[in-house]
Amino acid sequence: MGTPATDFQVSLTVLMMMLYSCLLTLHDNVFFASREMGLLFETEKFFHNWGLSYALFSGRELPQMYRLTGEAAQRPSYFHPTAENRLEVLSDLDIYVFPAQPLQWSYQINTFKAAQTTYYGKSKQFGEKGADRNYPINYGRAKELAVGSRFRTYILAPETVVIPRWIRLGKWAAKVQVEVEAIPSECQTIDCGDYCCDHPLNPLDLPPETRVHLYDRVVMPPASLLRRSQLSGEYLALRGPAWDLWRQDRELPRTLNLPYGSRYGANYHGSTS
Repeated sequence: MGTPATDFQVSLTVLMMMLYSCLLTLHDNVFFASREMGLLFETEKFFHNWGLSYALFSGRELPQMYRLTGEAAQRPSYFHPTAENRLEVLSDLDIYVFPAQPLQWSYQINTFKAAQTTYYGKSKQFGEKGADRNYPINYGRAKELAVGSRFRTYILAPETVVIPRWIRLGKWAAKVQVEVEAIPSECQTIDCGDYCCDHPLNPLDLPPETRVHLYDRVVMPPASLLRRSQLSGEYLALRGPAWDLWRQDRELPRTLNLPYGSRYGANYHGSTS
């Protein structure tokens, strides 16, 4: 769909950047509350790229911060100007993680009961004397992504980056295996024009020059994602004989287009300035 741009069609190797394909396999159930409907807390079947970035790079590129008190405690610090672990730190290191797309997934629904913070507390059902909510406050049902589910994401980073083989995700700090492969540079070109992207994208990270024409919206916090998008601008194209040969037996799409120049909060700052 795009038109080759020979003037700036360069290999990522020239820029000393690598595109990594990462296969994520769940070894524990993963739970995070994408939607809350009464007693049911549902997990979306996509992994947001901001959460993935912290899971992959906290403790090395991103400082691991622990704050139990103070104004900044228990608050997200994605783009806070004084936060040591804000995501711009990764942008300054030329690292960018795309959201993860499900390849194969299943769900498991579990009932949980949280401990009371007081010495004694009793759940109060709706309508019961003293109940101030229409549901019990310390138990519910969690719809979790089940063990064995598999996801695919891509990371754009310098060739010297270290990507861990295991990470923890979600409210339960679930164990997730990461299998990383560097995609050969001969499979990649940079084009410009109209293109389609089936992979989920974070619209707040898209280059300001990129225009989004059509998309399906994936509603999830902290920022909804786009998928099955039609866009225009510079993009990284993976197709052709070299790509066809390399992607065999890897569950990779026949053609893969990704926006080129994505950075954390590229449009977030533009929308708030």
